[in-house]
Amino acid sequence: MKIHELSPVAGSTFVGKRKGRGVGTGNGKTGGRGHKGQKARSGGKVRAGFEGGQMPLARRIPKRGFNNIYAKPLTAINLVSLNRFEDGAVVDAAALIEAGVISNCPYGLKVLGNGTLTKKITVKAAAFSESAKEKIEQAGGKAEVV
Repeated sequence: MKIHELSPVAGSTFVGKRKGRGVGTGNGKTGGRGHKGQKARSGGKVRAGFEGGQMPLARRIPKRGFNNIYAKPLTAINLVSLNRFEDGAVVDAAALIEAGVISNCPYGLKVLGNGTLTKKITVKAAAFSESAKEKIEQAGGKAEVV
């Protein structure tokens, strides 16, 4: 094989359309922009979300309260799913992932009080609901905020 015999794999390269280079190209005259109008002009763009003067959707929809876009959501888990652990076990996010209760826990764990706890375990989490903390302590366990 010689260097002049090399060629790229079929379909791997694409030659761009040459706009506005005469009618013989099929992309001459208006260059695929149609006739007149804002989008036919040079620099003629419509900003994102613009609806031609109609009140935009983002302004038509009602907004309530404060939505923190930087909030890091905690992974919630109910007390019922903690019954699978042995008495005296220390349960944290890593133990729950290992047991297959949750798939991942990027920002922390919050224990909610749905159901009852029958085991005496130590639970380590970022947050607890009041009822969850109460039920863990009633069962003889400990609720530790990490």
